[in-house]
Amino acid sequence: MRCDADGARAEQRCSPGRVGGLDIDAERSQRCEECGSPLAGDQRYCLACGARVGAHSPQLEQLLRGVPARAYGVDATRDAGASAASAPDLQAAARPQDGGLRLPPPRVWALLVLLCLGFGVLLGHVARSPAPDALASARGPVKLVLGPSASASAQASSPSSASQSPASSTVEEAPSTAGEAEATPTPTPAPAGAGGGAAKTPAKSKGGGGSQGGAGAQGGASEAAGPAKKLPALKHVFVIMLSDEPYASVFGPSSTAPYLTGTLEHQGELLTQFDAVAHEELADDAALISGQGATMETAANCPTYSEIVSAGTGPDEQVLGSGCVYPRATQTLGGQLVAKHLTWRAYIQGMDEAPGATPCQHPTIGASDPTADQTSSTGAYATFDNPFVYFDSVLETPQCAADDVGLGQLKRDLAKAGSTPSFSYIAPDRCHDGNPTPCTPGAPAGLAQANAFLQQVVPEITGSKAYKESGLLVITVNEAPSTGVFADSSACCGQPLFPNAPSKSDLGTPRGGGGVGALLLSPFVAPGTTTEEPFNDFSLLRTIEDLFGLEHLGYAGLPAVKSFEPAMFTAGKQ
Repeated sequence: MRCDADGARAEQRCSPGRVGGLDIDAERSQRCEECGSPLAGDQRYCLACGARVGAHSPQLEQLLRGVPARAYGVDATRDAGASAASAPDLQAAARPQDGGLRLPPPRVWALLVLLCLGFGVLLGHVARSPAPDALASARGPVKLVLGPSASASAQASSPSSASQSPASSTVEEAPSTAGEAEATPTPTPAPAGAGGGAAKTPAKSKGGGGSQGGAGAQGGASEAAGPAKKLPALKHVFVIMLSDEPYASVFGPSSTAPYLTGTLEHQGELLTQFDAVAHEELADDAALISGQGATMETAANCPTYSEIVSAGTGPDEQVLGSGCVYPRATQTLGGQLVAKHLTWRAYIQGMDEAPGATPCQHPTIGASDPTADQTSSTGAYATFDNPFVYFDSVLETPQCAADDVGLGQLKRDLAKAGSTPSFSYIAPDRCHDGNPTPCTPGAPAGLAQANAFLQQVVPEITGSKAYKESGLLVITVNEAPSTGVFADSSACCGQPLFPNAPSKSDLGTPRGGGGVGALLLSPFVAPGTTTEEPFNDFSLLRTIEDLFGLEHLGYAGLPAVKSFEPAMFTAGKQ
């Protein structure tokens, strides 16, 4: 449609500002009615003040008609169904007067902050872990309890020192809850003579010697509730003394005594750090039964059977002088037992087998002993394997003939517990003691012969009533070699320098008899166990004295010498 110049139109009146049907202001910029800012032709909202330009869409007008007027802050009497013309008024009423959101007053802000902080403190108090009531230093140490398999892996170590490096970490006890008992499994000893096959358990950790008293003061076997406090009530102790072999040969993997290492070792407790105290055999054997150190003559196995010319008594009850046979005032373990109305007996193989042999056999005082030189002597019996005949306190009493006897007497004595001595000393002859020197030229020697001896004697002991009820069997060696490639003169446990035969190592320390090891068999000993605590022959003497409530003789009373620990006897009696 086209408008005339005078404004007339052919079919419809022309609108002001339109020429030829076109909006004459279309090419000019519009301006906002609110703030006067220029607007584009298709702009719906003013960028300066946000005012709406043009009419609302039909959908928005329909929506606005259904909203109550009070929602926009206008008079409630306004008709909710107002026309679209009233929508701008509603829109203007809905905008805040200051053009934005209004923040709460400062006091309200402060209150809100305090409420948030208080809620945080309350939440933290509820969620936190309860703190201990005492300082960490005031609490007792933690107690670590290991099961058998865990303790086996935690404590396995090489036989070296008495002190546990256990790691070594120290495990301490914490106070336990009242009424709470900690049970320790009680191992069951394997029956004597059973084949070996059980694996060894690692060395047990040892503490102090504990309280030890005589047989009358002893309790029963160690209870499962905790470590034993004292030695068990052992009434019969047997010692089998082998000869002249180092620890590695006797108990090592190359041992030629399979009954000892393949059977008996799995039934008892192996003392890997057990040392002899002197060379040669006689010096060590005499020390075991008396606590006396060696003389120059006993260290040579007494080639001339001579009395010790005493020069008095030195420290630790040591007889001073030279010779082999100790004066009557020198006490022995046998004499101690007799004084307490207990019994002892030495079973010396070979003494009752030779023609004309008698109990308590020995050379005449002052005569040479042909059995002392092992390289030239022939025959099974050697006087130096029988230490009791080197003490006048035995020789000059009826006990010598009655209690220093041949090995054949052992089986008869074991028949009854009442006839079994409190202490039995058992010595194989030179053909069966394990010594690498043959008893006669061309005869077999070494540990294989000792193995046969043990197979015969040990089952007689372990099968006896006395052993099963309250027995302890110790198998050990009287010295390691003093010469040759296996020579060993190591020592432990405060080894003293003997006044009559001072002998020092290359390091200036007293020489001992070397590492020999010892095996304990008893119903009170857990089978297949190993102990790495250092002990020696003086320790063994002291232990026997403690078991029977006797005083400590000679060097057995040294402060550094300790008895076998009660913790070594952990099994219940069969």
